[in-house]
Amino acid sequence: MSSDMSLEKLVSAVSATCFFHLGQIRCVRQSLDVGSAKTLMQAFVTSRVDYCNAVLAELPRFITDKLQRVMNSAARVVTDTRKYDSGLSRLMHDKLHWLDVTDRVRFKLAVLMYRCLHGTAPPYLMDSFTLTAEVTGRQHLHSATHRKLVVPHYRLNGFVRRRLSVADLSTWNSLPDSLRDPELSLDTFKRQLKTYIFAKY
Repeated sequence: MSSDMSLEKLVSAVSATCFFHLGQIRCVRQSLDVGSAKTLMQAFVTSRVDYCNAVLAELPRFITDKLQRVMNSAARVVTDTRKYDSGLSRLMHDKLHWLDVTDRVRFKLAVLMYRCLHGTAPPYLMDSFTLTAEVTGRQHLHSATHRKLVVPHYRLNGFVRRRLSVADLSTWNSLPDSLRDPELSLDTFKRQLKTYIFAKY
């Protein structure tokens, strides 16, 4: 982690490792079918992009773009297309069903909040939020009937904004009511969440 808490050095190191493995997979790509290429990419590349990626919430675009370039290159290798071929977005979203890096972070945060609200997350995470409906004097608010959470006030400071609890709460509150339905199973929630995010592309 860099001294200014920007995570830039960490992201750069992850990107370098991913590009190394991408190069190795590219060397054998012609011997693989698409399914095998996707499996290798998940094992050596996209799993590294996704590992603990919740801490990347609210990072500046120039930092997350490093990981997005990894995903773009991974899509090119899996689909066996060249760097300057058109249709990268279509390949990423329609053919491979991969989310962009910032949306992968958003997906992770939303699932984490789902687990907190359903009692399946670690206690230290579940203790970091409060439903609006549980706050004295706020039960009458619109947000109280829509399972929204109380977001603490904070200064617009990059590191504070990226505190996991604040990022989680803001992400959860931004979801439509249908996704905050307490009756949804985890699998249904994930499926509908991914559909909701893809609809924005």
